Amino acid sequence: MRLGGAAVRRIWTVELHPRAGGPNLVCAQCTARTPACEAASARSAALAHLACHARADALPGHLRTCQCRAQGCRWHPRHRGCAGPVLLALTQGRGGRAWRLADTCTACAAATSHTVLVPDTRLIRRHSPAPAVPTLSAHRDDAQERARVRETLTYLAAALPQFASPAARMLAVQCALRTDSLGRARLPAGLLRGMRLRGRTELWEELTHGAWLRYPDLRPVLVEVHLLDDTVLDQVPGRRSRCRAAHWALRPAPLHLSPASPPALRLIALILAAHLTDQSMYTVDMEVLTRLSGHSRQQTAELLDRLVAMRALAAWRQRPDTDEVLWEPHTPQTKIEPRLRNLRPTAR
Repeated sequence: MRLGGAAVRRIWTVELHPRAGGPNLVCAQCTARTPACEAASARSAALAHLACHARADALPGHLRTCQCRAQGCRWHPRHRGCAGPVLLALTQGRGGRAWRLADTCTACAAATSHTVLVPDTRLIRRHSPAPAVPTLSAHRDDAQERARVRETLTYLAAALPQFASPAARMLAVQCALRTDSLGRARLPAGLLRGMRLRGRTELWEELTHGAWLRYPDLRPVLVEVHLLDDTVLDQVPGRRSRCRAAHWALRPAPLHLSPASPPALRLIALILAAHLTDQSMYTVDMEVLTRLSGHSRQQTAELLDRLVAMRALAAWRQRPDTDEVLWEPHTPQTKIEPRLRNLRPTAR
């Protein structure tokens, strides 16, 4: 991709060089040397510096290309090729002494070690010091949203027919959380496009066939849905808090997947994130996963394997004595506990 005759290059790298007074931050794009910083804040300083470059060199989405591909895909082992949206990917190297921020497609980012995708929304917050790596502690303030989504998923598991597809269940989550006191929900066309569900008439037919809603008119920009199940009207008051939960369900930290990912994977990730608790190791019953997702145990296990393969999960396994699924989200600095390290899922 070229813009105005010059190649558009969106790769920024910084290195931390050890010094007696504290590490120096050396940027490949900057000529000025930065002063020494304290060792405890060196990582934050490096990420903040990369964020400044990303903000200063902002580029419209349609002009952004996968920089990994431009470099001959030397950052990762061979895979099937570039695919998915182009986002900023943060890569850690040399044990935390080197950092790279670059536009990378989802497929290349998933194939690159010690890499995490950074949502663009993190870069437009003026007071945010850096495109921080998603950490487990950073997501513990969403307890109310998690609880509300967890309750909604449990309700839908009983209200929807067993044959409801993952995409229909994801759509039903938004309808249930956005409904008003009259059982009506309004879904903007932009929301449906962002979920890759715009024009998916078969999903509305599934929910209509299950007598859960009345088939809506999909032509307007604002799709108005009328839910037929009176149970939805018994939700805890507070439509604004439910709307916040609906928004959280679109990007369930720390397991947010690209909207281009298969709905079955996004649904499993949502269920795991909704059951995340304040622990260093996270668990959920296999029976809960199968019931809320509508999949069999074998299908659920295969989906968990796929989440590991795409680096959404660091590892998982099932305890045969309690039927619990132990899992851990993937981050560039994930340290898998001994009981999960090098373990494969139990035989199915």
